[in-house]
Amino acid sequence: MAATWLKDAVFYEIYPQSFYDTNGDGIGDFNGIIEKLDYIKDLGCNALWINPCYDSPFKDAGYDVRDYKKVAPRYGCNNDLYRLFGEAHKRGIKVLLDLVPGHTSEEHEWFKMSQKAEKNEYTNRFIWTDFCFQRAADLNYVGGESERSATYALNFFKCQPALNYGFLNPEEPWQLPTDHPDVIATREALKDIMRFWLSHGCDGFRVDMASSLVKHDDEKKSGTSAIWLDVRKMLDAEFPEAAMVSEWSNPPLALRAGYDMDFYLNIPGGGYSTLMRDYAIFGMEEHEDNSYFKKDGDGDITRFLDEYLKWYEDTKGVGYISMLTCNHDTNRPRYTLEPDELKLAYAFLFTMPGVPFLYYGDEIGMRYLELPTKEGGYFRTGSRTPMQWTKGKNLGFSEGCEDSLYLPVDSAADAPTVEAQENDPDSLLNMVKGILALRHKEEDLQANAEFKVLCSEKGKAFVYKRGSLTIAVNPSNKEQTAPVAVDGEVIYSIGKATLGSQLTLAPQTFVVVR
Repeated sequence: MAATWLKDAVFYEIYPQSFYDTNGDGIGDFNGIIEKLDYIKDLGCNALWINPCYDSPFKDAGYDVRDYKKVAPRYGCNNDLYRLFGEAHKRGIKVLLDLVPGHTSEEHEWFKMSQKAEKNEYTNRFIWTDFCFQRAADLNYVGGESERSATYALNFFKCQPALNYGFLNPEEPWQLPTDHPDVIATREALKDIMRFWLSHGCDGFRVDMASSLVKHDDEKKSGTSAIWLDVRKMLDAEFPEAAMVSEWSNPPLALRAGYDMDFYLNIPGGGYSTLMRDYAIFGMEEHEDNSYFKKDGDGDITRFLDEYLKWYEDTKGVGYISMLTCNHDTNRPRYTLEPDELKLAYAFLFTMPGVPFLYYGDEIGMRYLELPTKEGGYFRTGSRTPMQWTKGKNLGFSEGCEDSLYLPVDSAADAPTVEAQENDPDSLLNMVKGILALRHKEEDLQANAEFKVLCSEKGKAFVYKRGSLTIAVNPSNKEQTAPVAVDGEVIYSIGKATLGSQLTLAPQTFVVVR
């Protein structure tokens, strides 16, 4: 594992459009992030992940990159981002940028060159068939938009042509093998982008859709993994403290493909989804919300543990599983959980192994807002609203006109704000500060310390060990016990626990015992 600083890292994810606007245009900017670095440090986060901030037409909120080495003017200029790296480092904060390796914008210069009829160095930078009416096998594709007589493969939206990392087992002449010189050139171009930002002070990357580079890959993602292992070799040689976290959600594969961390994502039916989002999403048939941290739900921690423990045991010493409060693609946890429920959920997330991520605004319990789509956000748009700093104009996000805001702020009279919660000792914000301070202070709560389940029976308190510390949680609205003898000093608590030959937890209690 390359980056030693990850052992005590807690990340803060910033959607830059929505964090803090310093020039009154209604869109967040780099100077806004710089101005709030002291807030982030005080919160207990010592690392950032900034969503894509490169030049883009913004048809997919910046995940359609027009120029990988130039920042989008809406956020400032390259020098502003370099200054952000420097100001963060002065405060002991690392910065990861979002890397989008699988596709570019249709407006990227590489793609414009690739569309030309005459051959050039970018002809095979993207995946093209051999004829204007030829289907791109089982891939999504577009035809009729280029002078070249061919169709091209897409990764997601129509505006996102797929970069060519080859096919594991090519079956047609237009499908290039992974060792083709033009395919290798794509990989080298990716490394060139990474070197550019790392040499300007970036500390690593969150990698978008990391598992999907090589097409028709096998179940073990052998082709894609080989690319990332080659990238890792470059990082180890040239930037040994650079870190990578993958959007993969398969730690046994991702961490063995050279990643330091892999996100445990909100995949319907997956273990993580049972904690805070056990309800219908993506238009699936609705069902009762039995999220584990919903106090009146019928939650069962084993539905999480069945998957998590397999991954944890398999990847110990290889890399880290990253749990998150939320991200820009996921409904905010406040969608169905109240602040008192969120306190217990966060206490659990921030005392688990691996490297945790906090999504901006979750620390104050920002709501998911039902909104029309913006820049390709669709259902995700409601989790991307402006950060709520004060009760003032636009909740302190921007001095601009309300109708110029990137997205509307929460109009509810009780919209949570940093200002209100900072002065309330019982607030969610102060609870987050407290648990993160404890994590930084206690080595047994950090990334590497041993994790062991002591009691996970449904209807009983969930009890686990981190190193020498015993931790117990009862998220329900009923008293729960656990047949575990626990004695010692309570070093952190929400609610009330009775120690002894068996553990008794009052409703909605979380406790850490030394």
